[in-house]
Amino acid sequence: MDSPAVTATVVVCVYTEKRWDDIVAAVGSVAAQDVTPAETLVIVDHNPALLSRAQQEFGPRGVRVLPNAHKQGLSGARNTAIAEATGDVVVFLDDDAAARPGWLAALLAPYSDPTVKAVGGVAHPRWPVNRPRVLPGAAPYDPNGTGELDWIVGCTYTGQPLRQAEVRNLMGCNMSFRREVFERVGGFAEDIGRIGKNPLGCEETELCIRARQHYHRAGEKIRILFEPAAVVDHRVSRDRIEWAYLRRRSWAEGLSKAAVSKLVGSDDALSTERSYVARVLPTAVLRELKEGRVSSAAAVVTALACTTAGYVRGKLPGATSGVRLPAAEASRPQTGD
Repeated sequence: MDSPAVTATVVVCVYTEKRWDDIVAAVGSVAAQDVTPAETLVIVDHNPALLSRAQQEFGPRGVRVLPNAHKQGLSGARNTAIAEATGDVVVFLDDDAAARPGWLAALLAPYSDPTVKAVGGVAHPRWPVNRPRVLPGAAPYDPNGTGELDWIVGCTYTGQPLRQAEVRNLMGCNMSFRREVFERVGGFAEDIGRIGKNPLGCEETELCIRARQHYHRAGEKIRILFEPAAVVDHRVSRDRIEWAYLRRRSWAEGLSKAAVSKLVGSDDALSTERSYVARVLPTAVLRELKEGRVSSAAAVVTALACTTAGYVRGKLPGATSGVRLPAAEASRPQTGD
């Protein structure tokens, strides 16, 4: 295989020993790639016991294991990795995801185009048993099938491109950025990132939008690509297929979108969501009702209602007052809502 045009630092951020088997599988899947990364980093989020265990396990394999040097949470851990990375491209793989063969090569190939600044791939859910009714899909027994609500469990969802295409933002489970992007616009906003099981998120969305706005202001072209050939399998735990998690995660998504709109403006923050709500969700509800799966149709309606309620709550005065941009961008004027 031809060598990619860029070198890569692959990052796996971890926070709990309860995912130890997943972590070992994730790191092992990186080592098994046909393209060898320049380095692999495991960043441990404020967990000394896990840090020691990971250093003993992965250190002899040449993996650098480091503690999160920033605010507790996924964004702080990612920012720690960004500061340490030496590769041209920084690749992020979730600690409960395993990359399929050819994943890294597929992620890196588009970077032969210098205008490509970020590339993300597919994350297929690996359910405890079968696809749950609370997260419906058109092909519920297809292990590579997607569902309209799969974003709730951090996976590729129905409505995303089926071929390589430009997108507004990437999904955090399987994504990469040129290191220069972070040098120019700063890292992930630590005020909206995940902390442990806290389901707040959208930090990837905010970063992608911020980067696009920065390059456009500079009069430079930027392409953010979705590459379906770069595939990972993302394990879904049982607690994430319950109605309570659906409601909590959807509410948190609305709150997070409100925080993102404060930072980058509501037009950019909601452009993809408007199309998703108008085209994808109604189709899902009608399909599930036609098939007699009333509870699945109700799940789609519930997710939309909770997300909307969370967004409205997040737009109220003071709700996102603590949300700030990373230092590199904080001095720039914000886009108005």
